[in-house]
Amino acid sequence: MNKTVRRSLFFGLAIVLVSGVILVAMTLHARARTGAAGEVAVLGAPVQAASQGSASLEVPPPKQEPCLSCHITGQDKNLWTPVGRWAIFGTFGLIFVFGIYRSASVWTLRKPWVPLTTRVVDWVDKRYTVREPIAKVLNKPVPRYALRWWYCLGGITAFLFVVQAVTGIMLAFYYKPTAAEAYASIQFIETQVRFGSAIRMIHSWSANGMIVMCIAHMLRVFIMGAYKAPRELNWLSGAVLLVLTLVFGFTGYLLPWDQRAYWATTVGTDIAGAVPAIGSLVLVMLRVGWDVSEATLGRFYGLHIIVTPLLTITFMLAHFIMIRRLGVKKPL
Repeated sequence: MNKTVRRSLFFGLAIVLVSGVILVAMTLHARARTGAAGEVAVLGAPVQAASQGSASLEVPPPKQEPCLSCHITGQDKNLWTPVGRWAIFGTFGLIFVFGIYRSASVWTLRKPWVPLTTRVVDWVDKRYTVREPIAKVLNKPVPRYALRWWYCLGGITAFLFVVQAVTGIMLAFYYKPTAAEAYASIQFIETQVRFGSAIRMIHSWSANGMIVMCIAHMLRVFIMGAYKAPRELNWLSGAVLLVLTLVFGFTGYLLPWDQRAYWATTVGTDIAGAVPAIGSLVLVMLRVGWDVSEATLGRFYGLHIIVTPLLTITFMLAHFIMIRRLGVKKPL
């Protein structure tokens, strides 16, 4: 038995022992709590029976499981305990099973271990031949001057967009885009949903950071002259992305449906309505009428979660393809 096999066995046994100790401790703790609750219920029964003048004792109701109590009675009690147990012991169990499988594979095949990811890639590549075209796209050297921090502003903007998308999807599970429930759903996210306030603040601050980083990226491109030929379309697509980023911020500002959001949207749409010739048309299209109402909230919600993200993803892909084709502009 070589050194690698002994190390794998030792690691697996250590995980089993640690998992067993944690499981026994959690079981004893749960039984202690159950016993204490049952003792209180039994001691309370004679007092109730004596007060009623009856010699019979009432049998206490069976204790409900935390998850069952949560779903039936609406109590938020120990909701994450079963999930935590499955996550902890399931992870340890998978690691142990994987270690046993890996050791058995090495013993039986008498060959070095091949990672599962490599096996999946080889299986797909044999059928669709994807490795070579993907390698041509990914294997492109980055010049040393492009490793400076000011060349990363565009990448930071793209990363913040991904953060916005993930946190926005999480918030959309609880948000209700109606005048009667919008503000209440925001308060529910802030006070009742676990980590809801943190997710909402990440979404809010990432929106501000995305606008700042996008403007900083465009300033860097302008100062270094990266908008000149043959990169004119790079600059135009970036300008469209800046406008879409501002549309993200403007449409999302109304969604809390509080006084600040209402009057800020009123002022913003009034400014759009002051455009010569087409101002009235723009105002009515944005507000779905002459006043900010529930229809305005629904339109802004649709623009915020459907129209603007789709346009942003489209222009981002075009922007990245053009950058990849022409490369990064050399510094002046």
